[in-house]
Amino acid sequence: MTDTALYDIPGPRARRRHLVYGLAATVVILGIVAWVLYLLFDTHQFTAEKWRPFVYEGIQEMLLRGLGNTLKAFAYAAVLSLALGGLLAAGRLSDHRIVRWIATVFVEFFRAMPVLVMIFFVFVALKVQPLPALVTGLTLYNGSVLAEVFRSGVNSVDRGQREAAYALGMRKTQVMGHVLVPQALRAMLPTIISQLVVALKDTSLGFLITYEEFLHAGKLIASNLDYGLPFIPVVMIISPIYIGMCMLLSWLATWVAKRQRRSLKTEAVEVAPAEPGTLLPGAGQIHP
Repeated sequence: MTDTALYDIPGPRARRRHLVYGLAATVVILGIVAWVLYLLFDTHQFTAEKWRPFVYEGIQEMLLRGLGNTLKAFAYAAVLSLALGGLLAAGRLSDHRIVRWIATVFVEFFRAMPVLVMIFFVFVALKVQPLPALVTGLTLYNGSVLAEVFRSGVNSVDRGQREAAYALGMRKTQVMGHVLVPQALRAMLPTIISQLVVALKDTSLGFLITYEEFLHAGKLIASNLDYGLPFIPVVMIISPIYIGMCMLLSWLATWVAKRQRRSLKTEAVEVAPAEPGTLLPGAGQIHP
């Protein structure tokens, strides 16, 4: 039996115990799913009458338009949040105390402020249109959170990397751009994607300020249907699409991380030392 520094390999009794735990958890999950399906069938949520409206072209166009508006708001918020997060992180890492102080106050204030309050403030107090109000609120909050992610990611890089770069005569901008940020990005990527997933889900707050996003379209459809519990079929349409978009972002993060690992292995092979007895290019040449 081989040992590992991280954990002990489970023995036969531990494996049986884990198998029992896994089977018990599976039975519980299947029981919950069966109970939910029973309630849906018992309330006649799968009858043709309740699903017939979704074949109408007008309702399909409304859903597609709402989905497009959701993706538009998310795209604006994601790009602006990443830019604001990078700017604030640079401020918090600045050598100038006043810049660090201003960036810290900005980050702590908007990170503690509820997203919905910011969206309502911009929409009502500043009298901004729904899309800019939604994007502004999402950008201020997620940008402040990402600023802390970027700052902690850069600070997590081994101090020797920074000292070696400065010893080579690099300026601070060169050290950040060529040494610290590329290494920190690999560690920060999962957290960045997780925060973007939060921004994607928070676009649903737009329906509270009458922004015609995906959830708002579903609410309009449910309010115009004249049978009982009309929102359940709408939720069963909208929820898988939201889940699918979040899973797509997670898959993208995994794909990027795998490409980075492959590129690191390729670079390591390219710079691997030559075997003993072989001459490197230019070895043994005498230059004047």
